[in-house]
Amino acid sequence: MLSPCGRAALAFMSLQLLLWRETVTIEVPQDPKILADLKQPPTIIKQSVKDYIVDPRDNIIIECEAKGNPVPTFTWRRNGKFFNIGKDPRVTMRKRSGTLEIGFRNGGRPEDYEGEYQCFANNVHGMALSNKIVLRVSKAPLWPKEVLEPVVVTEGTSLVLPCNPPPGLPPPFTFWMTSMMMPIRQDKRVSKGLNGDMYFSNVMAQDANSDYSCNARFPFTHTIQQKNPFTLKIITSRKVSESTPTFLLPLGSESSKMVLRDKQLLLECIAAGLPTPTIKWFKKGGDLPGHKVKLENYNKTLKVINVSEEDAGEYVCMANNHLGSIRHSIFVQVKAAPYWLDKPTNLVLAPEENGRLVCRANGNPKPSIQWLINGQTIDSSLANPSRQMMGDTIIFRSVQIGSSAVYQCNASNQHGYLLANAFVSVLDYPPRMLGPKNQLIQVVKNNRTFLDCPFFGSPHPALRWFKNGQGSGLDGGMYRLYINGTLEIKRARVEDEGTYTCVASSILGMAENQVRLEVKEPTRIVGAPQRQSAVRGLTVRFECKVESDASLPVSVEWMKDDKPLYLGWRMKKDDESLTISNINEGDEGTYTCSVKSEIDQDSASARLTVLDHPDPPLDLDLSDPAARSVRLTWIPGNDHRSPITEFLVQFEENHWEPGRWQDLATYPGDLNSVILQLAPFVNYQFRVIAINAVGQSKPSAPSPRYKTSSAAPDVIPRGLQGWGSEKNNMEITWEPLLDLEKNAPNLQYVVWWRRKDSDAEWNNVTTIGNKVVVHDTNTYEPYEIKIQASNDVGPGPESNVVIGYSGEDKPTNAPTELRISKVDSTKGHIHWKPVDLASVQGEFKEYRLYYSRESSHVPGLLVRKENKTKGFYTTMAEPSAILSRLVPFSRYKMFMVVANNRYEGPPSNTVEFSTKEGVPDAPPFFRINRRGFDTIHLEWDKPLEPNGILIGYQLKYQIVNASREARPQIETFPPNTTEYTMRLPDRSTRYKFYLSALTQVGAGEVFPEDSPFFTNEAYIDQVDIATQGWFIGLMCAIALIILILLIVCFIKRSRGGKYPVRDKKELPLDSVDQKDPDGSFDYHSDEDNKPLQGSQTSLEGPVKESDDSLVDYGEGGDGQFNEDGSFIGQYTVKKDKDETEGNESSEATSPVNAIYSLA
Repeated sequence: MLSPCGRAALAFMSLQLLLWRETVTIEVPQDPKILADLKQPPTIIKQSVKDYIVDPRDNIIIECEAKGNPVPTFTWRRNGKFFNIGKDPRVTMRKRSGTLEIGFRNGGRPEDYEGEYQCFANNVHGMALSNKIVLRVSKAPLWPKEVLEPVVVTEGTSLVLPCNPPPGLPPPFTFWMTSMMMPIRQDKRVSKGLNGDMYFSNVMAQDANSDYSCNARFPFTHTIQQKNPFTLKIITSRKVSESTPTFLLPLGSESSKMVLRDKQLLLECIAAGLPTPTIKWFKKGGDLPGHKVKLENYNKTLKVINVSEEDAGEYVCMANNHLGSIRHSIFVQVKAAPYWLDKPTNLVLAPEENGRLVCRANGNPKPSIQWLINGQTIDSSLANPSRQMMGDTIIFRSVQIGSSAVYQCNASNQHGYLLANAFVSVLDYPPRMLGPKNQLIQVVKNNRTFLDCPFFGSPHPALRWFKNGQGSGLDGGMYRLYINGTLEIKRARVEDEGTYTCVASSILGMAENQVRLEVKEPTRIVGAPQRQSAVRGLTVRFECKVESDASLPVSVEWMKDDKPLYLGWRMKKDDESLTISNINEGDEGTYTCSVKSEIDQDSASARLTVLDHPDPPLDLDLSDPAARSVRLTWIPGNDHRSPITEFLVQFEENHWEPGRWQDLATYPGDLNSVILQLAPFVNYQFRVIAINAVGQSKPSAPSPRYKTSSAAPDVIPRGLQGWGSEKNNMEITWEPLLDLEKNAPNLQYVVWWRRKDSDAEWNNVTTIGNKVVVHDTNTYEPYEIKIQASNDVGPGPESNVVIGYSGEDKPTNAPTELRISKVDSTKGHIHWKPVDLASVQGEFKEYRLYYSRESSHVPGLLVRKENKTKGFYTTMAEPSAILSRLVPFSRYKMFMVVANNRYEGPPSNTVEFSTKEGVPDAPPFFRINRRGFDTIHLEWDKPLEPNGILIGYQLKYQIVNASREARPQIETFPPNTTEYTMRLPDRSTRYKFYLSALTQVGAGEVFPEDSPFFTNEAYIDQVDIATQGWFIGLMCAIALIILILLIVCFIKRSRGGKYPVRDKKELPLDSVDQKDPDGSFDYHSDEDNKPLQGSQTSLEGPVKESDDSLVDYGEGGDGQFNEDGSFIGQYTVKKDKDETEGNESSEATSPVNAIYSLA
């Protein structure tokens, strides 16, 4: 036999095994069709609160509603006994509901219906119970009549004015007011307690009043009742004695408080004393929970919300003033009415399945658990072998049809109770599909995909998936099957497309559904918009290029700052971009391109920053004034997202150039206060311009004016020089000072001069101009010069001494023995004897050579005579130079003079010389043309400058290949040959030609040229048609036709003289061309009626006719006889009748008609 410990272990293992064999409860879907077929026990879905207080002025409504199949019926118990609703005419029950309505229209007292009510909902499958509802009627009793004696207290003592409101249901809310309904002012010294009494920590003289009235407001009746007012009289004294704190509430040094879990804890400490004590709160063993604690009523009330077990403990309130302190401990106990740990829930099982109901609750003290079945204790119900009680758990094994019931769990302790209904429903239901039939699912390639197949059945059906109706069930590998019937494809591929079938089966039957899967390419943005910064007024473009599945429609939407973007004339979008023209600051933000298809989407964002010229600086201010400086301060304007790089300070003065703004200085963009360096004697005003990468701002508003004081000049006049305009004077000139350099009124210049290298006194003159002329000087004599500026304040600095010269005269001597040597074709060496520099009578500038080309030695070549000069600066004793850039084979003349700055001296001897023969220039043109399949024609002309006697031309040419060049070949031609025809061995061969002219000296400048390309076969076939046989034959045929036409015209003219027209019919002719009915034109003019002038008529012009023209005989009368009896019509081609009518005027006979007449 097993010991007690062994039996306990065996029982525990059996219980574990039993629990392990339980199945998951069936979840009934909220499908209306299924719910209509399922049989279910009742379930309470709505009921009144347990503590139900009603307004006596209204009807009483006690709610109780339940659902179930069949629809439940309802009964009530009142105070534990059956409540017969039919016997009370005031009580009615709503249809299809258990809600009671008690009316008092025909009399009756609500108080008569106070009591405990409980609702029972019943159908064939079980019975559900409501909570026990305690019904009470709200009460608002009147305040008892009483006479209140005046309250007399001494100033400085404490006082409590009691309220004692009448007991009401629920308790009233109290507050203190005067009889005029003005609230009593409360503060740290005077306040209302939780019990409604008014507490004075100390009474003061101003508290004396005859109107302290407590009021009670009853929430259900919304009425306010007022207590008779207190009259408070204060006995005052000159000196009010101070007192240490004492507690008015609570009394003693400690107290206790019990509060229920999840309720609100209110602790109160009100102290007396003078001065008024300050209240502080502590909790022993820990801190006050800050997130749950709130101090109210000037720290006299401690409120803890949502109390839990950890809020239990000792709370200490301390009152103190400068005389001392006092403490009071409040021991808080936290109890708990029952609360759920595991509330029983409805259990739906299939036959032969296992399950359990669990009812776990906690509280303080721990609640007791009682199970009921259909409102009766389980012990009093019929025994059920499939049910086993185990404390707070009921275990069901192998349930059977017909064992459905409603179980109630009651958890209770001294602070309250919990009641829960949970039914056990045993169902047998064949498999049924819940989702839509033949659903099409489109998914994105390479994404996880879920194919849903919602189903229901009892017992729980087994579900399998098949693809395209073939193979075994899909599970494992790339597939995963969930218990709810969903099939997961871990990574959808194109080959996964097809029809998927889900089959749910049980012992009661089978159901199936199909899902068609299509795998699509993802929708994605391949060209995302990029961040941009653009200047205001420009146009920006955000790209949004999309790739998607061709079978899916795609929509592209743009958003700005996560809000829809409204397009207009400035904002336009196309399939791949958004364009914003004339952008402004309002366009700045984040633009998002959102691309959506039916099954997926993508988005990309970019920010647009709008740049602009900066705003002008503000509030210009001048400070720190000095003689030549002032501090300028400003406030920078908005930089419009482009940092300010520098500030430009400008000024305007109202003396010299009023209204003209000039630049003063620039400063870095991080400065807004600078010291300006100024000039004396200027009345300034300033403005500032901000500069960023976009450009300049508008100028700021001008600053106040600032005038600097006068000063002596501090600038030396620039550009001082002396030079002679005549041979016996010297002009001294300089640049006048600028207006801003004058520094004071009455600016003058003091000029000094004297001969150089002499000890003579300085000559000086004072002037306001910028020129002084010194007369009666020697020719070209050096002088020392200096200058100084002065004004009303004083003189400025003197300049350094400058050397100037008096005027120059004509040189008296000429260079001698001019000659040339070593002359070749383009240059020669020239030599001469120099002049005495004293004879130059001025600054020696150069020896100036004049030379000209007189003629060419080439016979018959005319040249244009042109005088040229060339200067040589040298002071050598035997000077020489090279004269270059001469034309070969020419005759030249030259002579030389010496020159100073103003004059030239007399000429030297004239020298004639000739240049030698040279090589020719390049021909002026060189053309290459193709004239057939195998020939090219070369043309050129004689060089403009042969530079000698031309003896011929040299032509080098070589075959050009893509990889290399062949050896060149040379042809020479006499001087009178300027063209050459060359036969090609191969039509596709290309040549490089080099042409140059020849003299005895050699070959001249080369003219290179390439032979033309053969681009295609059509081009190759373009040969010289003048040599082709078909062209010669065609030209002969044309000439023969022209000859025949001339003969015919001559014959017709001759025959016209034999048949004179006696009676010519005259028809009027329009001055413009007449149009025939068939749309053709008759080309007539007034010239048609004029006689021939004896000359042959041009075949290209209008044919003129004489009186005996054949025209009158050949074209009219439809072949009738003419006046002379002949029948001319037989020789002519008859014209269409419609063409003849209306066009009977005489016309020129065509050459074709004439040929037919000859026949």
